Amino acid sequence: QVQLVESGGGLVQAGGSLRLSCTSSRRIFGNFCMGWFRQAPGKEREFVSVINWSDGTTYYVDSVKGRFTISRDNVKNTVSLQMNSLKPEDTAVYYCAAKRGYSRGENGSYGYDYWGQGTQVTVSS
Repeated sequence: QVQLVESGGGLVQAGGSLRLSCTSSRRIFGNFCMGWFRQAPGKEREFVSVINWSDGTTYYVDSVKGRFTISRDNVKNTVSLQMNSLKPEDTAVYYCAAKRGYSRGENGSYGYDYWGQGTQVTVSS
């Protein structure tokens, strides 16, 4: 079974940066996409970003466009999320997830069958 492990969360002040990483225990093939989701207390899980492993095409939720960058490392089977200009509303538990198929930035988590344990991101004001 595949395992996804996130790292890089922490506490930062507004305007700061964090880089999250998610490493798969197995090789990530081109028919998969890797996404980042987040969930804040009292809110539903929210799609943040996704990258298609086949061609590197990326998508972002509007609220993070221009601030977050998702990237992949094919050799290390790792997906990263560089988060800049962080805002208090970015505070959440961030999860990485894997899905079979090509993503065009669909908002929902349908089809994401593999999930990491989550890493806490807290942005203070």
